[in-house]
Amino acid sequence: MSTAVGTRAAESAVARRIAELESALGDPWDPANPYGHRAVLEADDRSELPAEAERLLHALGLCAEFVPQRLGGRFDRADVLARMLRPVFRRDPSLGVGFGAGSFLAAVSVWAAGTEEQQRRTADLLLAGGRVAVAYRDLAHGNAFLRDEFSLTEEDGTLRLDGAKRVIVNAEHAGALVVFCRTDDRPGSRSHSAVLLERAALPTDRVRDLDRFPTVGLRGCTMSGLAFTDCPVPREALLGGWGDGVRLALSSFQLTRSVLPSMVLAGVDTALRTALRFAIERGVHGRPVLRVPQARASLAGSFADLLVCDSLALTSTRAVHLHPEATGVYAAATKYLLPILLSDTVYDLSVLLGSSLYERSGAYGIFQKQVRDLPITSLGHSGTAACQSTVIPRLPVLAEHAWLVEEAPGPALFRLRDDLPPLDTGRLGVAGTGDPLLAELADFAAGSTAVAAAGEHREVLETLVRTLAAELHELRAAARSLAGRRRDDLADPRSYALMDRYSLLLAAASALGVWRHQRGGPDEFLARPDWVVLALLRICRRLGLGLPGRPAPGAEGRVLEELLRRYAAGGSFDLYDDPTAAVPAD
Repeated sequence: MSTAVGTRAAESAVARRIAELESALGDPWDPANPYGHRAVLEADDRSELPAEAERLLHALGLCAEFVPQRLGGRFDRADVLARMLRPVFRRDPSLGVGFGAGSFLAAVSVWAAGTEEQQRRTADLLLAGGRVAVAYRDLAHGNAFLRDEFSLTEEDGTLRLDGAKRVIVNAEHAGALVVFCRTDDRPGSRSHSAVLLERAALPTDRVRDLDRFPTVGLRGCTMSGLAFTDCPVPREALLGGWGDGVRLALSSFQLTRSVLPSMVLAGVDTALRTALRFAIERGVHGRPVLRVPQARASLAGSFADLLVCDSLALTSTRAVHLHPEATGVYAAATKYLLPILLSDTVYDLSVLLGSSLYERSGAYGIFQKQVRDLPITSLGHSGTAACQSTVIPRLPVLAEHAWLVEEAPGPALFRLRDDLPPLDTGRLGVAGTGDPLLAELADFAAGSTAVAAAGEHREVLETLVRTLAAELHELRAAARSLAGRRRDDLADPRSYALMDRYSLLLAAASALGVWRHQRGGPDEFLARPDWVVLALLRICRRLGLGLPGRPAPGAEGRVLEELLRRYAAGGSFDLYDDPTAAVPAD
């Protein structure tokens, strides 16, 4: 089978699975739909996951998406996994995390370091509809993994687990637990180990469930805790070797930090669709939405933000397969930036709804749920500080060895539907000195022929690329000045600003690469420059880079036209334009 034929067959299989899931979940705005917004909001009021939807996802075998193919599941690509969960996150982020993503976050460590027996038992549990939970760190310590409250000791050949943690997603319902424990009081990367525990095998008098932890967002997710008291643990429960916990966690983050934000952005798809639905049905300030310039700009800009976020999510998840040595930085930057951009997008859209923003039921009630869920979903298993501490120390290395000297990557990093080489978890956790994404930006700035294809937007696109390239030069000089500083000295506002600038440049480079490598493909909209021009304009404004007036008014209009077309046709608002079951309002 040729590569092209194989790629088409793989994409066809993925599209079919997504279509089956969308069809089964049905129109979310249908009040009679047991899996729709009304049912989701009612379950949220009870602080529960929608039970009917849980049963449906189990019947559809969705958990197979988290299990590697060699173990009987369907997981083989990070970008496909994120795309498969988007129909669930569009309905309910609580369901997305509680039913699926939470188990994947835990199971990644087993796929990376577990023995054949550990992997098989975990796969069997998930394929049977069970769940796995992971305990990384403690809430009271600012989400810092290395201040974990669990401790594991060895005495006379027996392992003993002690400690408590208040917030673990699915702790109460999980059939297995991945627990990271302190095993050495001395500081350093060998201070922690990980164990895989089967809940049914633990002595009941040594394990205690703690009360549920109430949250404003993701109220349907069960977030409770566990306490262990001198609990015996079999040595074969170790994941990897003694002292491998930090390495295992960080290598797992290189996958999960990019996959989870890629799933989460589907919730903002729903927020945008809700705001657009409201604007079409009721107008804005008593006028039809298309006659209100501010509303048009807000809708088109929000759509462009979603596309640029998806561009960064796409390249980050595909880099796991193609450039694993760069994935640690890309995943952390994605986990850092997407919540910021998406939260700002939701805020912009909230202005369109006016007082209807506060509705907790009805056709627009789902918007306020997305507003509540987004911040806590984005926090997930590593917050802003953790991502900053991953990226900032790498900036002087990349500035010295990669930026403005590395060649641009091949098209595979940016192609939405192209196949990928198998995931090699053994290569995760090894930091390299390359930065293929910013090499893509530098290639555009060096006079890429792609800019000539921008037609009427060629001049403005050239200006935007030159402006972003100048920002890269300034960032390089600033990052080089960090060389030689201790990690503790890097935690300051100046370093945080560099992290912000770097992440935005990655997003800009991702959007440029996606646009360049869709030309000649099946998606005419992505192949046109309108969306990338609007997206880059918004990134430049975020960077504080002055640009004259509105240099591309036509781009905004055509991006809005595409948004309205997808709304009418029921297409998703991400890069893929996948068919959804959402029926537009009359």
